[in-house]
Amino acid sequence: MAVTGDETEAGSVAAGDFTNCQLRNPTSKLLKTESGFGSYGSEKPLEDALQKRELRLMKNREAARECRRKKKEYVTCLENRVAVLEQQNKTLIEELRALKDIYGHKVE
Repeated sequence: MAVTGDETEAGSVAAGDFTNCQLRNPTSKLLKTESGFGSYGSEKPLEDALQKRELRLMKNREAARECRRKKKEYVTCLENRVAVLEQQNKTLIEELRALKDIYGHKVE
């Protein structure tokens, strides 16, 4: 039996003995009886809603993770572009200064 946190405080439950089980985590996927069917017929829509919510939250987390990754990649690209443009600007300023020195003296 997989440990899901639904066991009693006494420890793990003996195989097949579910009489001492208590639901500790209200977001657990299923509350089952010994036969494997839901203990209440009205819990099925609630279980479906909880499963849908968990799936939606999981998809949302993954989408947020992907969005943060893309944003980081975009910012890194922009930072690289800024570095390249700053270097070009510096080169052009030096070239302009050199041209002014060459042609500025001839005009005077």
